[in-house]
Amino acid sequence: MDLLNILIVDDEYGMRRGAERALRKMHLHLHDINGDVSFNIRTAADGREFDERMAEEQPDIVILDYKLPDTTGLDILDRLMKQPLDLLVIMITAYASLDTAVTATRRGAYDFLAKPFTPEELRGAVRKAARHLILQRQARRLAEEKRQVRFQFVSVLAHEMKAPISAIEGYLQMMRERAVGETLADYDHIVDRCLVRIEGMRKLISDLLDMTSIESGQRQRVIATVDLGEIARQAVENVKAEAARRGITIDLDLPEGAGIEADRAEIEMIFNNLVSNAVKYNRDGGRVGVRVQEVEDEIRLDVEDSGIGMTPEECQRLFRDFSRIKNDKTRHISGSGLGLSTLKKIVTLYDGDISVESRPDVGSTFSVVLRPGSANASR
Repeated sequence: MDLLNILIVDDEYGMRRGAERALRKMHLHLHDINGDVSFNIRTAADGREFDERMAEEQPDIVILDYKLPDTTGLDILDRLMKQPLDLLVIMITAYASLDTAVTATRRGAYDFLAKPFTPEELRGAVRKAARHLILQRQARRLAEEKRQVRFQFVSVLAHEMKAPISAIEGYLQMMRERAVGETLADYDHIVDRCLVRIEGMRKLISDLLDMTSIESGQRQRVIATVDLGEIARQAVENVKAEAARRGITIDLDLPEGAGIEADRAEIEMIFNNLVSNAVKYNRDGGRVGVRVQEVEDEIRLDVEDSGIGMTPEECQRLFRDFSRIKNDKTRHISGSGLGLSTLKKIVTLYDGDISVESRPDVGSTFSVVLRPGSANASR
């Protein structure tokens, strides 16, 4: 619940007490932010007391009389507007006129009430000011969070791109200086390393495009019946050569005719990412198990490997953007750190879950649960 401080500045005791009673037990529920607001009320009789209250605690809303014994509301308003204060002013006066209202609003007053006003009119003005103030503050917070996220994103992206670019630059410099020989064959291994680095950058760019298209909601989704067996077999086929080269066996356990109402590209991303990771982070001579189950209204995919595994702490970081597990066992394995975080976003579109169980040097099992009935609602 938000608590807003209101300062009532009026030289009439009865007006101060009446306004205080009208607002003391007032509570608001703002549907825009699904939040509640209550108020703490203080009063001041003149400009001197106003300054004392301001020194004690800055109010959020000032209900300010136009005429005061030692100053005017407009003079106080001018002083407030010259300071970087996060508050709103509601002017009140018995000398109401169009010119007075225009002057007050031009000088920064949020609203204007003419005496005499009813308690409900006062509460209505405060309700409007409180809503405006809280939404304005929330918008600023969101803008600052967005700026921080953008800064962190660019920083991480620059870091991820800097290493491969520097490596390729170093290799090219070696070739220019003929550092390892005079024939083209002498540089075959350098060209191979450059190609590996370039492929890593291409994968990073591809993963970034996948992630941003899903997060922005701009990607056109096509929901149709998808054959899970076909996609699972294709995902295995994509890594078959690498698995064979390293002696890794892949077992498929698929129910006959398994299907799901989904966007085909999204389901392909899930299978391709999990199966390729199971091979990439496996040990030579290891195994991968891919199992699909239909349980009531859910589809469950489990991809198990006998690879390097992870600690519980590493598992907790796994589904964050740009999160990669870096240790002696993974240092030679390339990756963008975006694949699993993108999968988590995709799984959310199906009101699903993704989790991992892992033990170092034993292996990992990634589990995805999809609830197909929610796919259409997420379009």
